[in-house]
Amino acid sequence: MQWIGALLLVMTSTWVGFDWSNKLSNRPKHIRQVKNALQILEAEILYSQLPLHEAFSVIASQIPSPTSKFFDYLYEELQHDKRDLFYVWEQAIEVLTKYSSIGSNEQEILKQFGRTLGQHDFHQQQKHIQLTLSHLERELEEARDHHLKYGKMAKSLGVLCGLFVVLLLL
Repeated sequence: MQWIGALLLVMTSTWVGFDWSNKLSNRPKHIRQVKNALQILEAEILYSQLPLHEAFSVIASQIPSPTSKFFDYLYEELQHDKRDLFYVWEQAIEVLTKYSSIGSNEQEILKQFGRTLGQHDFHQQQKHIQLTLSHLERELEEARDHHLKYGKMAKSLGVLCGLFVVLLLL
């Protein structure tokens, strides 16, 4: 019975380590998806001059999940309910956080961008998008560094912590 418990403990700690490593590897991918989505949004605002809720629909159809869920949520909420855009934007960020591996810094960058979205003319809006993209690029580099530094360590640490606890308990 002790061996089964020890095996379960090692497997659980290994799973936690692999989950942590998976989040570290998904974070750069999700930041790139958000950057791509903002570039599409810029094109839709400047060239197609679509209303925001329609631009969100176009983006949702072009970007993979989980970022597509973010823009699909924005589209659905703005389509059915005429609430404040920033309020809906903040709720959509919570949805994105739930389904993706973006960090608190990316959330704050997106919230700051949401405060300016739809508030300015095309030229000013383009400047805000470019500023947001530059901030996200900085976070993308940081996410890549964290993945390179801690990705393998997280997997190994999960296994080793489980073995350590089992050895202490035996």
